Amino acid sequence: MRVYLPCTIPALARAAETGEVGPAPLTGFAVTPSLTEWYASGDTEELEYVALTEAARASLRMLAADRADGVVAPGRRVVIAADVPDDIVVAGAALEERARVRLREAVPMAKVAAVHVDDRFAARDIEEAVVALPAADQGDDDAKFTVDGAEAHELLWYATQEIPDILEDVRHD
Repeated sequence: MRVYLPCTIPALARAAETGEVGPAPLTGFAVTPSLTEWYASGDTEELEYVALTEAARASLRMLAADRADGVVAPGRRVVIAADVPDDIVVAGAALEERARVRLREAVPMAKVAAVHVDDRFAARDIEEAVVALPAADQGDDDAKFTVDGAEAHELLWYATQEIPDILEDVRHD
């Protein structure tokens, strides 16, 4: 099963260093039966895009959490796409989280198919969205608009062998 794992640049660096995305349990997003039923007219590619988008939103929240914990993290969303065995994936039960899954095991980097990362031009909007998240969660329409502005940026696709280049590129921002 293809899963999309929300991440941050520091977490991607740890995964590259340790050889796995973890520790388990991990929250991810995938084309679940609930998502397929809800999005009845979509093909697999469209459903995977929905799961990727949900993971990107979760990455934004992870970035905010890192910052709250004092972690220095560049303003870029990161999503790791991995192909994992179905038996380690448990679909979420909540209707509002149709694409959410839990992974029972860490994911070896050998199972990673690609990495999706914001380009440097998105950084300002990502930074503003991180600041606006608490107000957006409280229903502030202006803050929601700011968060939506960050989500309007498309993530770039990178092959796994490009991960060192991503990490090096971000160090020079």
